[in-house]
Amino acid sequence: MLPERRPVVLCADDYGLSPGVSRGILALARVKRISATGAMTNIPAFPEAAPALAELSGTVGLGLHLTLTTGEPLGPLPRLAPDGRLPPLGRLLRLALSGGLKAADVRPEIERQLDAFAAAMGRLPDFVDGHQHVHVLPGVRGALLAALSVRGWRGWLRDPGDTLGAIRARPQARKAFVVAGLGLGFGPAVRRAGFSANRGFSGFSDFAEGEGFAEAFEASFRALGPAPVVMCHPGEIDEALRALDPVVASRPLELAYLGSGRFGDFLEREGLRLVPGPDLAPHAHSPRPM
Repeated sequence: MLPERRPVVLCADDYGLSPGVSRGILALARVKRISATGAMTNIPAFPEAAPALAELSGTVGLGLHLTLTTGEPLGPLPRLAPDGRLPPLGRLLRLALSGGLKAADVRPEIERQLDAFAAAMGRLPDFVDGHQHVHVLPGVRGALLAALSVRGWRGWLRDPGDTLGAIRARPQARKAFVVAGLGLGFGPAVRRAGFSANRGFSGFSDFAEGEGFAEAFEASFRALGPAPVVMCHPGEIDEALRALDPVVASRPLELAYLGSGRFGDFLEREGLRLVPGPDLAPHAHSPRPM
């Protein structure tokens, strides 16, 4: 009898950011080399890319990649976007960490992005996370949980934290520690609100082009938590991407690697099975060394 394969969610962020990013994610989803993707519903490229994504419903997890730092809001947002442009991450962080970000500043845009997802997909998302992890920030997390609660939503939210030992075992530990710190208390808050969250999170990258990418990505699967999510950012480069996001050079590297025989062999060797959502059963898996 073959041993049970370890379930892990491999989630491609940023669907809809540009046509090239969406094409790359769709290509990987169709050959089962990713198992979930989060959509940026406020970006102009999303409506055209949405029908192809809707066709994958039921085969990969489809989520909202809540966006408060890129592009334009879907409606008026006087405090955060007085000029019609969402703020850079630094400004949003300063507001959130100083206590200056109120639920009323962000909830209208959360509602609009949820509505846009539902209109395009015909249903609410399977999960919600955030571009640059904004969904865990003070002032945002409460507004998000409230917006989901009133809709009777029953999906899961992405908790970007992990244990100290797991973070230390992987690349980009410093970045992972910072994000985990910003998200302290998020998982418990999610569960108090009646929702589920993953337990174990990785996939942090320096977003640089160069040798050693495959090894670094594979190291993201070290010390997986009991219900793990690994994020990735594959895609093709196009002018729309260059105009909106500084993460460019690494995306085609991720796309090529995830579609490669090497990645397929890695999944087989490590006994991993890509699944649309985290395994939320009460049993726990032990971290596996690499």
